[in-house]
Amino acid sequence: MVRDTIVRTGQCHCGAVRFEATLSDGFNSIRRCTCSYCRMRGAVVVMAEMGGIKLLQGEDALTTYRFHTGSAQHFFCSHCGIYTHHQRRSDTTLYAVNVACLDGISPFDFAEVPVVDGVNHTNDTGKPTRRAGTLRFIPAD
Repeated sequence: MVRDTIVRTGQCHCGAVRFEATLSDGFNSIRRCTCSYCRMRGAVVVMAEMGGIKLLQGEDALTTYRFHTGSAQHFFCSHCGIYTHHQRRSDTTLYAVNVACLDGISPFDFAEVPVVDGVNHTNDTGKPTRRAGTLRFIPAD
C-alpha cells in the first residue's frame, strides 16, 4: 500500500499552541467517533504516527484529559480550551489530530466522514472496530 504522507501546521484557537503534524496516511484516515467524549467534542480527526506531532510553541499551555481506562490522552490548550490532538486508546502508537486545528483545513472540506463505533470500543469488546455510519456535509446552494 502506498502511503500518502502529508505534513501540516496547525494551532489552537488563541494561537498559544502551534504544532506540525505528519499525517501518516494523509486525509485517508479521516473519521469521527461515537464514544461519549468524542460525541460531545464533535471533532473530525486524522492520524499521525508516534513522533508525528511536533510542538512548535506552547507546550506549557497544553493540558491533558483522560477518562475511562486512562489510556487515551487528550490534549487541549489551557487558555482557549481547544482540543488539538489525542493519543489513541486502540493503538497508542497513533495520534488523532483535530482537522479544524490544521491551517487551511476545515471539517467541512470533506463531503463524507466515516464514523466509528467508539461506544463499543474494540479494546472493550475484543472485536474489530465497527463503522457506525457516515457524517455528510451538503453545502447549501
